[in-house]
Amino acid sequence: MAVHFAGGSAGESRFDYFWRQRGEWVEEPNQRRGGESGVQRLRSDDGQLLYAKRQIGHIYRTVLHPFGRPTVLRERDALLGFQALNVRVPDMVFCGVAHDADHQWRGLLVTAALDDFEEIDDFYAGGGRERHGEAVHDQILKDLAENLARMHRGHWQHGCLYSKHVFVRVVGEGEAARAEVALLDLEKCRRRISRQRAARNDLKQLRRHSSWSQADWKKLLYFYQKVFGGAVKGLEQ
Repeated sequence: MAVHFAGGSAGESRFDYFWRQRGEWVEEPNQRRGGESGVQRLRSDDGQLLYAKRQIGHIYRTVLHPFGRPTVLRERDALLGFQALNVRVPDMVFCGVAHDADHQWRGLLVTAALDDFEEIDDFYAGGGRERHGEAVHDQILKDLAENLARMHRGHWQHGCLYSKHVFVRVVGEGEAARAEVALLDLEKCRRRISRQRAARNDLKQLRRHSSWSQADWKKLLYFYQKVFGGAVKGLEQ
């Protein structure tokens, strides 16, 4: 997406330019994965709301990357992979890494805000289900299920599928209302050889960390299985 900032100094890299932007902390820097990570809210020159994830020495290790790789790169890979599968996630504005003076990785991921979306738990706590009715609630379950099924069919596992990482918005009013769901916080995402394993792990995690009734859960699984192409083995109904 096109985002406009005032030009930086001569010879300044795009990474350095975004790194020196400052805004309100929405997730204070915390120590994990051997480094530091936090998220700030920024405004572009044309008023667009952005979120900048800043990390120092924040890495993950795999067989392919035994010495560590900046976590923002894994999240970047997931954002691009999800968008290719038509899974709704924030638009990426910039992602880059660099070494600081102490030879630690610095990672930066800038994404566009999801306009008018809110955490699904906040939506329910604020009376969203009662205000919009059961038809819209069913749309939420259906859109979430279809996004998850496309993700898993593409062999992606979210890895941190809590309800706080599921966002929802309702567009329109009355019979014309339409619900849309988006997924956030993709830094633990990874590709899995088995679609079944990716699906089973994520759905079990979501079931534990959500407040849906058994009836809601059965409905979500019904919508999910229509896109996934069958049942998920080892998943309790």
